Amino acid sequence: MIAEQILFSQGFGTRHECTGLILQGRFHVNGTAVTDPDEDIPTENLTFEVDGVEWPFFEKAIILLNKPEHYECSLKPIHHPSVLSLLPPPLRVRKVQPVGRLDEDTTGLLLLTDDGKLIHRLTHPKKHVTKIYRVALKHPITEKQIAHLLKGVQLADSPDIVKAVSCEKVSELVIDLGITQGKYHQVKRMMAAVSNRVVVLERIRFGNLSLPEDLKPGEWTWVKSVKEITG
Repeated sequence: MIAEQILFSQGFGTRHECTGLILQGRFHVNGTAVTDPDEDIPTENLTFEVDGVEWPFFEKAIILLNKPEHYECSLKPIHHPSVLSLLPPPLRVRKVQPVGRLDEDTTGLLLLTDDGKLIHRLTHPKKHVTKIYRVALKHPITEKQIAHLLKGVQLADSPDIVKAVSCEKVSELVIDLGITQGKYHQVKRMMAAVSNRVVVLERIRFGNLSLPEDLKPGEWTWVKSVKEITG
């Protein structure tokens, strides 16, 4: 792939702007400035630099963000900033989008990608991709409530019966709840259906991918392969 196309595909501006970056000597590969926009560069395992910042080449971007509170998973937020504001400009130019949504007050693992087919694959109910949430509760969890969640509960104002695929008791007031659906306020509504209440909600796992312990709220990292998510 030629140098100008590499920068364009990775979100560094228009073709004209990418050509300008190269002619100005701001694009480096293996520590050497590439000054010819038409120079052919192999993209396999490519890492390059723009203005001294290192970037890996990915045909499709997959990002894992540790979502903080008070951010909206929306391209057009209303009450709070968008999670996209936490990402650098090239990723926003690539039009990465959240894979599903987390409520404004829900934190934790949020995937974003510019791969529309992957978004469909990971969010469609028939694909049964498990998401695990760490749920802090107002009242101590009971074995009866756990059994009810696993068997299935009816959500308020809805005829649907939804059930957890897993429910692990972490402490008297904390559970790890696994679900495959993605209904509006689902975890909160499920806990309300068993006469309990969510105090704090954090997504800690999506498919096979866990939230890294060293990734602080607001920080992000690359997901190098879909297999990290789907196995």
